[in-house]
Amino acid sequence: MKISARNQLRGKVISIHTGAVNAIVGIDIGGGNIVSATVSLAAVQDLGLEAGKDAYAIIKATSVMVGID
Repeated sequence: MKISARNQLRGKVISIHTGAVNAIVGIDIGGGNIVSATVSLAAVQDLGLEAGKDAYAIIKATSVMVGID
């Protein structure tokens, strides 16, 4: 697979919380860091995502939001 996104973070799926239409997938990318992404239930099924499987968090964004406490 070749893609243009340069921010590709390999990790392990640690959680999949499903809703009616989407799921929130948590990927442990090491160093105590977890990336979460909202994806469709169809994507979870098509990719065969399960806790413990290797996966990539691929980030391609035109903007980043910043917040503070």
